[in-house]
Amino acid sequence: MTDIFMSGCCGRMGRAIYNMTKNNSNFRIVAGCDLSDNTDGLDFPVYKSIYDCKEDFDAIIDFSHFKAVPDVCKFAAEKKKALVLCTTALDEPALNAAEELSKVAPLFKSANMSVGMNVVFELAAQAAKALYPDFDIEIVEAHHSRKLDAPSGTAFQLGEAIKSAIPDEMEYVYDRHDRSQARQKNEIGMSAIRGGNIVGEHEVYFVSDEETIKITHQCMTREAFARGALAAAEYIKDKAPGRYSMKDVVSKAFN
Repeated sequence: MTDIFMSGCCGRMGRAIYNMTKNNSNFRIVAGCDLSDNTDGLDFPVYKSIYDCKEDFDAIIDFSHFKAVPDVCKFAAEKKKALVLCTTALDEPALNAAEELSKVAPLFKSANMSVGMNVVFELAAQAAKALYPDFDIEIVEAHHSRKLDAPSGTAFQLGEAIKSAIPDEMEYVYDRHDRSQARQKNEIGMSAIRGGNIVGEHEVYFVSDEETIKITHQCMTREAFARGALAAAEYIKDKAPGRYSMKDVVSKAFN
């Protein structure tokens, strides 16, 4: 049994994780925190501040807001608790707090918590290694209209996976409307779509004069991220201090 403290428990992802644990004997949410007063349907204590928590637990899962992350990291460091950090668009104070935490407790951080998406990172890197420079590379991502950051953290992680497989210095290009020049071989194009209730879609295009290869990942529900977050909590709860990611979970399949 893995006991979890859920930071951001009243949000969409917090509730998705809770719903996944309700009939699962391997996981239990023992407490959570959220600034929202909408705790309807939650059967565990919900605190305004993580520092008010009285329950013991094995790991924290954080799907909150980047401004809340420093306090979550400091609390985890004080209690020497594992943290699965799922919040994206982190600013410098949040990143610094996460780095300090990793020195004293296990930190699991991935731009995307879907197991399938992390398999796509590996596939994209392998494809880039085989196809570049004969193929141009473009990344297109789509999310719901409420998402604040663009391009998404997942799109950047896709780009970084591709960069790691290519010896040349690659350049991200986000917008071509002010470029009156031919596309350069060392460019990785980034395009973002925002609309409606799209959970998350990512495509990597490898395009030559003769053919196009697409690697596509589409999340139909947020449960894909919830399942990955729970797997991450189980994975790191007994690990030594340090940084971990979903790559640690899926990369063994590619070895």
